Amino acid sequence: MDKREPLLPPLPQAGGDRGVGPHHRLDRPTERARDLRNEATNAEQMLWRQLKSSRLQDLKFSRQMPIAGFFADFACRSHKLIVELDGSQHVEAATYDVKRTQALEAAGYRVVRFWNNDLTSNMASVLETILTAAIGTERVPTPQPPPASGRGSSVVGGTI
Repeated sequence: MDKREPLLPPLPQAGGDRGVGPHHRLDRPTERARDLRNEATNAEQMLWRQLKSSRLQDLKFSRQMPIAGFFADFACRSHKLIVELDGSQHVEAATYDVKRTQALEAAGYRVVRFWNNDLTSNMASVLETILTAAIGTERVPTPQPPPASGRGSSVVGGTI
């Protein structure tokens, strides 16, 4: 018998080896993020309905994304933007929020914050602010309609 080393390690048995091995990170906060998504506040649910499935100008947002040791309420990774919603409990946690924002910004993200009542009183303004923070003034201008004649609206320097 030939005792050569196999070229590739054997595949794990179906369902029997998940979550172990050198490529699995036991320190991933996946379970905590899942719990936070399942326990979303009413304000988070309202905003998520507007952001999910790339509904806001095709920007892809994720909920409760672990970044820099914190869970960002909403994160748009492609534009390095974090959207945070603050309820009344954040009045007392202002110092914590400042440190949190500094850590997220040090990780390369911009952070925009809204009070929960901003969503209920003026959702359109909140969405416009998020869009502006994400893409700035790079918005595509609205195309102008073609001239009425199709080739130009007037003749310059001549008679018709």
